[in-house]
Amino acid sequence: MSDAPEISRTSIVKLARGVRLHKDSARGRMVLLAPERAMAVDDIALAIVEAFDGEHTLSQIAAGFAEKFDAPVTQIANDITAFVHELSIRRMLEIVE
Repeated sequence: MSDAPEISRTSIVKLARGVRLHKDSARGRMVLLAPERAMAVDDIALAIVEAFDGEHTLSQIAAGFAEKFDAPVTQIANDITAFVHELSIRRMLEIVE
């Protein structure tokens, strides 16, 4: 059994309390900082994390990226859902709804 909460494409998420994006000047990359843990993020992960505003569903975020990048919405939605699942296991996200 997983520690992650149930996530669907209608889920609305935001960064958990105490989690923030931070520019790691020494390494020249962005990281997600949380109490006693950190996770490096690439440009794609950064764009996804920045879209987690606590107001839009994962489907809405995926649709926006599909339009912006002219990519299949199903593939983007699957990728975002998998990423959210991973972040929720690490307790870096809060599921608003």
